[in-house]
Amino acid sequence: MTAQASEARELAAVIGLEVHVQLETETKIFCGCSTDVADAEPNTHTCPVCLGLPGALPVINEGAVEAAVKVGKAIDADIPEETTFHRKNYYYPDLPKNFQITQYDSPICQDGELEFSVESERRSVDIRRAHLEEDPGSIKHVREGTGPLESRTCSIERADYTLIDYNRAGTPLMEIVTEPDFRAPGEVRSFLEKLEEVLEYLGVFDATRDGSLRIDANLSMVDASEVDDDGDIDESVLEDANRTEVKNISSHKGAEQALSFEASRQRKLIQSGRAVEQETRHFNETHGNTVSMRSKEEEKDYRYFREADLPPLRVSHWKDEVPIPELPDARRERFVAEYGLSEEAASKLTSTKQVADFFEDVAERFDANLAATWVADNLLGELNYRDMAITDIDDRFDEVTRLVQLVAEDDITAKNAHETVLREMLDTGDGPDAVVDREGLGKTSGDEVQQAVVDAIDENPDAVEDYHNGEDGAINFLVGQVMQKTGGSADPGDVNGLLREELES
Repeated sequence: MTAQASEARELAAVIGLEVHVQLETETKIFCGCSTDVADAEPNTHTCPVCLGLPGALPVINEGAVEAAVKVGKAIDADIPEETTFHRKNYYYPDLPKNFQITQYDSPICQDGELEFSVESERRSVDIRRAHLEEDPGSIKHVREGTGPLESRTCSIERADYTLIDYNRAGTPLMEIVTEPDFRAPGEVRSFLEKLEEVLEYLGVFDATRDGSLRIDANLSMVDASEVDDDGDIDESVLEDANRTEVKNISSHKGAEQALSFEASRQRKLIQSGRAVEQETRHFNETHGNTVSMRSKEEEKDYRYFREADLPPLRVSHWKDEVPIPELPDARRERFVAEYGLSEEAASKLTSTKQVADFFEDVAERFDANLAATWVADNLLGELNYRDMAITDIDDRFDEVTRLVQLVAEDDITAKNAHETVLREMLDTGDGPDAVVDREGLGKTSGDEVQQAVVDAIDENPDAVEDYHNGEDGAINFLVGQVMQKTGGSADPGDVNGLLREELES
């Protein structure tokens, strides 16, 4: 094909994902070593099993299986009568056995789907499979510093040596493989956000863990004419299209950036008449680009064979007994129906399970709309500004409800409660009553407000004249004068009413 002919082609991206999720269990998938390795010294959470020493035998972790069943039920997947484990053979230095115990042709979850929203439009992506496997260890490439500089991590090309920590080796992983149903990088980001939301609601995933979610993405560019109005594409077209795999992406934003770069790179190659190599590429987060790692492996390169040390896994007799909690979509719909919230407010309040739980606890004590305003708008807004999460104030729930109580009982203005008390609570750690007393924010008594109203009218004859001449905006100026005199402790609505009564008397 000539370059001129290539330039005339309109191209479309076809994207599929392999999402590796660390399951939240206390011990590793095939041994009793703890998975709580965040602050541990390297290679201190290991044993003969996760180090792959001769004669060590794996034993399946029931908690990991239960977590996988929960994921399968949440994505409406088929969970077969029997599932088996295989050995996937390839050499990586962070796999001490030189093979990975995984699942091959009989995964624990098959043919599921997940719905999500992209710019308010509902989408559904088919999930081909979700299977259990073990995580490898972690690698750190080190370059020695000179003079007073310490050793520091770097790329493998610049490293003086490499360190391997096997603490992570054997952590339960679930690999979730989608069909190539994505047509834009932005769709991928929205899907990942929804997937993480569901996993957190299930209680099988902790996003704060280092390396808890890693993404490999496959991308091909095809003629746009091959994609129908529903976004579907014939399998034969995909088989003929060379694809690249971008590995080890660690965030939603990173996935969108990596795929945007890769789509642009492939489009330029095709439009200039050059071929796209089928290869594995690495996403460089610092530079926002992808670089070639190696030619892409095929299934035969892994030399799968059955794991003889693990018997077939049969879960059909108890999978129906594994409960799953109310998931985000269902909870969102219930918040609208039960509390009369708007779709926007319900979406904010169900963004994480912790936020939804916090809101419902507040709503048990106060009017639902008041609770929604304080949690969805005031509290979450201030937390986001400080790069904090609702989990950072779990132990201050009583203080937050006390602040809402002060507003509900009309002891303090909503404006002062938000703009002064809440902000100082988060910045200083003080309780609401202490802040109110220190700042003198308790509501001014009726006589004091009335006197401030009279004084404001006497001191601002021009504004009074403007009001009587029909310039209703002048009342806002007078309200401001009264609020200034009362140190912001009066209720603006009450002040407005008192001013109008005085001006019309």
